[in-house]
Amino acid sequence: MIRMAKKDDLTAVLKLYKELRPADPELDSNLAKQAWQAMIEDPQTFLIVADIAGELASTCTLTINKSIANSARPFAMIEHVITAKKFRRQGLSRQVLEFAISTAWQQNCCKVMLLSGEKLTAAHALYESVGFQAGIEKGFVIKPTL
Repeated sequence: MIRMAKKDDLTAVLKLYKELRPADPELDSNLAKQAWQAMIEDPQTFLIVADIAGELASTCTLTINKSIANSARPFAMIEHVITAKKFRRQGLSRQVLEFAISTAWQQNCCKVMLLSGEKLTAAHALYESVGFQAGIEKGFVIKPTL
C-alpha cells in the first residue's frame, strides 16, 4: 500500500535511510523525533511510503516550494528515494515516485525536480521511466565545508 507516512513510521524510515546513507552518523533520538514531528506536520512536506504487510519497504520525500514565478505556482522537489534491498525489483520505487508526482500535480505545481547521484544510472533509468527528463535544466549542488 502506498500512503503518507505517519508519526509512528519514524523508526522504519530511519532504517530505510540507513540503507540509503550507511555512512551517516546515528541521529540523536530526541532530534530525530523533533525533526520527524516537524516534517509530518508541515503541509508543504509529504513523506510517501510503501507499506508491505506493516513493514516499510520504500520511501521518498516530496517538498512543495512556494513561488511568485510561473503564475505564482509552486514547484516541487523529490529527495531520498530508497527501497529496502529485500523489496527491490518489485516496482515500489516507481509507485512511491508516481504517488509523489501525482501529489505535486494536485498541489498545482508547475514542475517537479529530482537530484540524483551522477553515477547512479539504474536510478536514472527509473526516473526517466516515470517521466523525468535529463537535459531540460541543469542541477547544481553546494554543500558546507566541515
